[in-house]
Formats: sequence, C-alpha cells, structure tokens
Amino acid sequence: MHPSQPPSGRLTALGTQLIEIHHWLREELARLRASLDAPGGGTAALTRELRAHCAGFCAALDRHHTGEDGGAFQALAEQAPELGPVLAELRADHRVVADLLRRIDALLAGAADGRTVRAELDGLAALLESHFGYEERKIVAALNRLAGDPVELLGVTPPGNGDLLERTETA
Repeated sequence: MHPSQPPSGRLTALGTQLIEIHHWLREELARLRASLDAPGGGTAALTRELRAHCAGFCAALDRHHTGEDGGAFQALAEQAPELGPVLAELRADHRVVADLLRRIDALLAGAADGRTVRAELDGLAALLESHFGYEERKIVAALNRLAGDPVELLGVTPPGNGDLLERTETA
C-alpha cells in the first residue's frame, strides 16, 4: 500500500489483504493435509519434514490471529464500535483455534501418526473455513463501509463452503 493512497483506498486494501492471507492459509492447510494423504503419510510415523511443515503452518496461523486480536481488531473497534459483538465472536474463535493448535503441537511432540494428526487438521480446517468466511464477510464489509465503498467483498468470493458451522448474522 502506497503512503500517498487515500485512507479509503488503504481500508479497501486491508480488506483485500485479509482475504489474501486467508486464501494462503487455506492453501497451506490443504497442502499439509494432502501430504498426510501421501503413501505412508497417514499410517506411518510423521517424517521430520511433515512435522516441520505442520509446526510452521500452526505458528503462521497463530501469528495471524495474535496480530488481529492485538492490533487490527482493536483499531477496527475504535472506528466501528457496532462491530463489538462480531469482534468478540472472532476472538472467541481464535481461542478455540489456539486450543486446537496446542493439541496439534502436543501430537507433533509425541509419537502420533499421520492419521491422528490428520483428524485434528480436518477439525481445524472445518472451523477455519467457517471462521474465515464469517470474518471476511463481516470485517471486509465493515472496512469497505468505512472507506465509502458499497462493494461487499471487492468482487471476491472466498473459496470453500462458508456454510460449515453456519453463524447467525449479528452485525
């Protein structure tokens, strides 16, 4: 984002960046799950490379959520106080995801096989698809409203099935 870009353009760019980050996280999780489906990945002990890939993904996801909670959501709450309930729900999701990441980390530290890790990643994927879709709908729409842009999701349809763990529209 260029500093000379007007504030409204920066807000729209932040929404676009959020969608791009979520898309990257979805792709990485899909790659990780696919690597566990490779011959030997689901039944054999996890290789060092698979453990490192999984640990790296979990760390990236945790940093993303920590950054949202510690910065982006606070700034957004100041600009759009009506988003309070949405932000509270997203923070609650972040705590659930953090618990799942701790379980996955414990599995990686132990002697878990690929099948056990895959089951936890499948649960994480379902939760994240719902979470990301909800966050994209609510946060990007709010950023666009603040920017004066009536386009809800910048013409981008988030990949995947956003109906998993369907939420009520509260804001």
